[in-house]
Amino acid sequence: MNRMDMIAAMNDRSIDWDVIIIGGGATGLGAAVEAASRGHRTLLAESGDFAQGTSSRSTKLIHGGVRYLRQAQFGMVRQSLLERKRLLRNAPHVVQSLNFVLPTYRPGARLFYYAGLRLYDLLAGQMVSGRSRPLTVNETQQHLPALRSDGLRGGILYSDGQFDDSRLAVTLARTAVAHGAVLANYLPVVRLMKEAARVRGVVMRDLESSREFEVRGKVVINATGVFADDVLRMDHSEGKSEAADAPHVVPSQGSHLVLDASFLPGTTALMIPETDDGRVLFVIPWHGKLLVGTTDTRVASVTTKPRPLESEIDYLLEHAGRYLERRPTRGDIRSSFAGLRPLVGARQGSQNTASISREHEIHVANSGLITVIGGKWTTYRKMGEELIDKAEHLAALRRRASVTASLPLHGCPVSVDSMEHSRYWWYGSDETAINELLKSTPQLGAPLNPLLSIRGIDVIWAARYEMARTLEDVLARRTRALFLDQKAAAKAAPLVADLLQQELGMSDEWRRDQLQRFSAEA
Repeated sequence: MNRMDMIAAMNDRSIDWDVIIIGGGATGLGAAVEAASRGHRTLLAESGDFAQGTSSRSTKLIHGGVRYLRQAQFGMVRQSLLERKRLLRNAPHVVQSLNFVLPTYRPGARLFYYAGLRLYDLLAGQMVSGRSRPLTVNETQQHLPALRSDGLRGGILYSDGQFDDSRLAVTLARTAVAHGAVLANYLPVVRLMKEAARVRGVVMRDLESSREFEVRGKVVINATGVFADDVLRMDHSEGKSEAADAPHVVPSQGSHLVLDASFLPGTTALMIPETDDGRVLFVIPWHGKLLVGTTDTRVASVTTKPRPLESEIDYLLEHAGRYLERRPTRGDIRSSFAGLRPLVGARQGSQNTASISREHEIHVANSGLITVIGGKWTTYRKMGEELIDKAEHLAALRRRASVTASLPLHGCPVSVDSMEHSRYWWYGSDETAINELLKSTPQLGAPLNPLLSIRGIDVIWAARYEMARTLEDVLARRTRALFLDQKAAAKAAPLVADLLQQELGMSDEWRRDQLQRFSAEA
């Protein structure tokens, strides 16, 4: 994943790409893996960094969505649980099982929720294994020792999937490249190229060189999430009637807080089934911290830098405090972040984003531009499969069967049992190469900050093999330092900047600018 090599390949005017994908989040990267693994000449352009937006700001769950059972969305839950099973098999170094406990305080609640979770098991094909089971009060407290005990009547234990979102994005990018895809970050599409009113390529701007160049392709896919409408507006071939029928983005903000693990020690997550607005909340162990989320707040406009609202912070602290023995306060927050979900629902006129389906829609314009809106991380592979099926039909590409349902992703270990569960488990089989690199540079093996697990070797690896181009790329997404402890990440930034400057061959001015930008972000 060398960016200079990728840009050079994109500049080869002799290539007529089969599939051009705009957007390097979950959906775009999933489509790139799908297209490349079928043997199509695949190009992907991301305007910022991979998973810089929504796709690095999730609740870190690969799940069917327990709350969607209430809405009778059984088909979506079933498909999501099937994709969960595939990810646990194809990427066990990034996606792992996690036990959850749903505590109950009202008479009859335990039986009610247990019935729902047994249905969840049934939809997952796990009825025989009996993953979900009721817990006594003592068993509930053993799993969640910091849970509020007064009024507790027991709970239900169930299992779901947890992952690191931006690490899965990098894993998908490397998988796509391994199958022949060409992709690059910091490469926004500024115009669509047309011939006879059909989209036949894109004009991209390299933000590092400020140079624009054209690439031609048989089909273009708009997988830009909450920014999908911006690309649709580039497509001037759409008439008013078609635009009215096209799906549009309803942006919904989900915010999260990160606390010290001492608020809920152990390896079991807490699921809060009842909140003031009817949503569920999760309190989840993640990378040695505790993740609390999420909210569902409709926003009027989209931005590349969403921030948790004060009301969302209060909401999360209040609900977590109702269930934890020690109530968290604002002073306990180590980090906070928000992401914007690209929901489909504008045509229904719904104002309540919590009630809008998380299913996706694929729209083909008269110009041939394919746009996907909606969906979630768990179903990224299925969305990619549907997109490339559509692209093959639309562009008369050679039809090839999908192989991604059983395709091991980059770094997948030979077996789960052989995988080393270290603090750096997300590297998977790459950890062997990293350790080899450390033999020649052992000084890079020490943590750069006592409160973070980031090492010098992680910075070098991110720049050399994972296309990290900025300080934020490294501290926010290749490692998760910024998401885990904002102050500690800021303290580590100068050391990271030194290593990154040297590895990328950048100037002192670049280093100063990076530190200034990251300080503002942190």
